[in-house]
Amino acid sequence: MFDFFSWQHLSIMLIVALVVVGPKDLPRLMNMAGKWAAKARAMAGEFRRSFDEMARESELSELRKEIEDLKKNNPIADVANSLTGVQADVSLEGSGVAAEPAPAAVAEPRSGEFQVTESAPVAEPHPASGTSS
Repeated sequence: MFDFFSWQHLSIMLIVALVVVGPKDLPRLMNMAGKWAAKARAMAGEFRRSFDEMARESELSELRKEIEDLKKNNPIADVANSLTGVQADVSLEGSGVAAEPAPAAVAEPRSGEFQVTESAPVAEPHPASGTSS
C-alpha cells in the first residue's frame, strides 16, 4: 500500500502533521483521512465490479452471437438433410423437374445386433435323416 513511501518518509510526514495541525486536531484529521480512504476504496471496488460485469456481458453477447451463427449454419442439419434427400427435393422444385422421394435411410445393424424385419419367419427345412419316426 505504501510502496512509494519509506518508513522514514512516513515518520517525517507524521511529525510535520503534528506540528502544523497540532496534537489536539490530529485525531480528527486522521479520522477524515480514513473516511476519504474508505470512500476511495469503495469507489475503486465499485468501478472494478462494474468493469467485470461489462466484461462478462460482452463475453455473454459474443457467446450468444456464436450460438446464433451455429444455429444458422448448422453442419449437422446440412448432413442430415443431404442424407434424407430433402436438399435435393428443394433444389429440384424451382427447376420444374419432378423429383422422386428419397428412400428412407436404413440404419445398418452393428456387429452383434440383428436387423428386425416385419415379415413372418420362414421355417427352415430339416435335413432328411436316414430314419423315420
